[in-house]
Amino acid sequence: MPKPVIVGAVRTAIGRSFKGTLVNTSAEQLAIAVLPEVIRRSGIDSTEVGDVILAETNYGGGDIARYAAVASGMEAVPGQSVSRHCAGSLTAIGNAAAQIGSGMERVVVAGGVQSLSTGPIMKWRVPDPAAADVSFVEPWIPPSHPETPDAPTLDMAITVGWNTAKKVGISREQMDAWAVRSHERAIAAIDAEKFVDEIMPLKVQRPDGSMIDFAVDEFPRRGTSLEQLASLRVLHPEIEGFSITAGNSSGMNDAAAAVTVVDEDYATANGLTTLGSVRAWGAVGVAPRDCGLGAVKVIGPVLERAGLTVADVDLWEINEAFASVPIAACREHGIDEDRVNTSGSGCSLGHPIAASGARMVTTLLYELRRRGGGIGVAAMCAGGGQGGAVVVEVKG
Repeated sequence: MPKPVIVGAVRTAIGRSFKGTLVNTSAEQLAIAVLPEVIRRSGIDSTEVGDVILAETNYGGGDIARYAAVASGMEAVPGQSVSRHCAGSLTAIGNAAAQIGSGMERVVVAGGVQSLSTGPIMKWRVPDPAAADVSFVEPWIPPSHPETPDAPTLDMAITVGWNTAKKVGISREQMDAWAVRSHERAIAAIDAEKFVDEIMPLKVQRPDGSMIDFAVDEFPRRGTSLEQLASLRVLHPEIEGFSITAGNSSGMNDAAAAVTVVDEDYATANGLTTLGSVRAWGAVGVAPRDCGLGAVKVIGPVLERAGLTVADVDLWEINEAFASVPIAACREHGIDEDRVNTSGSGCSLGHPIAASGARMVTTLLYELRRRGGGIGVAAMCAGGGQGGAVVVEVKG
């Protein structure tokens, strides 16, 4: 069987939604920036690309992958858009690896894009306004789902953050400490210029009309302390013991990320530099009320598919949708926290929903290469009660 390998990986810097640098940059603009750049970095001609697969979330129609292909002058290349909410771009990479592994394609670009700043606002249409009050953005769970206090239709602070913390026994102090460390690691990575190779500078017009090259993640907060986070109000003070705050949650962010997946024989024949191989991928479903546990539950199956154990993994990216999620995964699987999110994650870098998975894989590849190779796992929960993961290997 053909072996899927990654020969290019790139992302934009991550912006703060609604008031950050990318506030006027649409998802389409982000997509048509990363697509030609990842192809250029891969060292291949765009005519060699067999498909483009991009994740998107709640865009309400259209096909952003095809849009980006056409806008990039690749009219002969089809485009496929996928959605698994937060884990969408992990699924896109898995789909690309499957196409390569099956021998149906030799070159596929996969990733994801998110612009919460410019995306459409989706609302439920309720036939009888007196019967229900459900009009809000991001319908993660269908209205038919039985709503209970611990499984509200739309509030992921409860279904991801709080329910996970309760079930695993994670305190607010532990979540705040994780979030502080996330910011410290992200700032340290920025200062050490660890992200320079993976980030493409993006020329952006700011709201005041000036043009800048946006190349540094703007969400991490320098000097974040436990005292600062402890002073924050919980998101649901009406719930006794509630411990989720803005400080131990991920941000609302804009970004795009993509990788080029090819057949290893094709890479060898064309003298391409291999960043790493895709060992396995997968997804699971969990009860919507236990959404945060999707990241925990997917780890076992994806490692089994790769023929690996937790002890074989050198680095982990477990998305900090809420700090309780990676803490739960570490406890349940006996993962060394020092190997998890070594350059920050959702609480610090931010969580550009459909782009986060590809961002995590990109960061893993570059960090593993700096360390001389190894196995990396990117895992995350996803809206509606899901989990997704991808296993990569970088040769030393």
